[in-house]
Amino acid sequence: MASWSTSTPLPILLGLLSILLLHPLTTTFGIRLGIIHRRSPDLPVFREAPSFKNGEQCGSKNADGIHVAMTLDANYIRGTMAAVFSLLQHSTCPENLYFHFLSAHIAPEFFSSIKSTFPYLNFKTYAFDSNRVRGKISKSIRQALDQPMNYARIYLANILPPDMGRVIYLDSDLVVVDDIAKLWSVDMEDKVVAAPEYCQANFIQYFTNTFWSDPDLSKTFQGRNPCYFNTGVMVVDVDKWRKGGYTQKVEEWMALQKRKRLYNLGSLPPFLLVLAGNIKAVDHRWNQHGLGGDNFEGKCRSLHPGPISLLHWSGKGKPWLRLDSRKPCTVDHLWAPYDLYHSSRHFLEE
Repeated sequence: MASWSTSTPLPILLGLLSILLLHPLTTTFGIRLGIIHRRSPDLPVFREAPSFKNGEQCGSKNADGIHVAMTLDANYIRGTMAAVFSLLQHSTCPENLYFHFLSAHIAPEFFSSIKSTFPYLNFKTYAFDSNRVRGKISKSIRQALDQPMNYARIYLANILPPDMGRVIYLDSDLVVVDDIAKLWSVDMEDKVVAAPEYCQANFIQYFTNTFWSDPDLSKTFQGRNPCYFNTGVMVVDVDKWRKGGYTQKVEEWMALQKRKRLYNLGSLPPFLLVLAGNIKAVDHRWNQHGLGGDNFEGKCRSLHPGPISLLHWSGKGKPWLRLDSRKPCTVDHLWAPYDLYHSSRHFLEE
């Protein structure tokens, strides 16, 4: 094996160094910001996140646990990693967080990617059978909204362990900048879902003329004060969801949508049909949504006035894509500090 010595010319040393950088001899190598693990080319490479420890006031019993459910998808895993990182960083009791990841493909690459990025994370992965919902999906205004994983939240109560009473569901295109325990501790009263509610939005626009012109359908919201809420951030009473048969109620509206065109969006409208006007409203600070722009062009949007605990890039534009294209919106720079992605370009820039 060749060895380096002080007599080796500098150009040769530089050449050998460039070869090592571009073609590492091992599958794992260290850098200043953590350990990078090379895995499947289908998944991005992430640096290891720092460890986070509980504060002194944190409990250690199972009852003290905070359960968060998210989906795992190769196209959104970069966002998922950023979301998890933000949750841990801003939590008073990060070791009390338990993550439940739903994926259509329980591949070893997903597990190893999470484990190497967050070595101390409490998490489980669950298989979500896309065929369970594929035949129930109706075409919407944007293809990304028609993916089966967008509907996985409907089946949380069927997939999560039967002894789980409550879970926070979060989309993958958000970051949390506050202690998630504050959202977890919301008094849900007798409601099955808690979420920020937006009664100033034009609720009528979420459904077609076919819906509103049908006398039987238009009576759906009778006795309710229906308001828009975003299903990307929800506290769900899993036990009440199961007992109330809410999965079946949502599916019934999806089946009717296949026969009549009642709405044009994806998984949101059937949730609204079942639950709008009958949820526990929480402060708007827990879903500063719409930062991804509209569903067609994804144009930049500014922050809404008021305090913020959660930033949500709902809409077409995703912050990692806009940052990589070097055409970010101003709000995308608020997501960037939580990005654990480590491309070769980022490596060389460091």
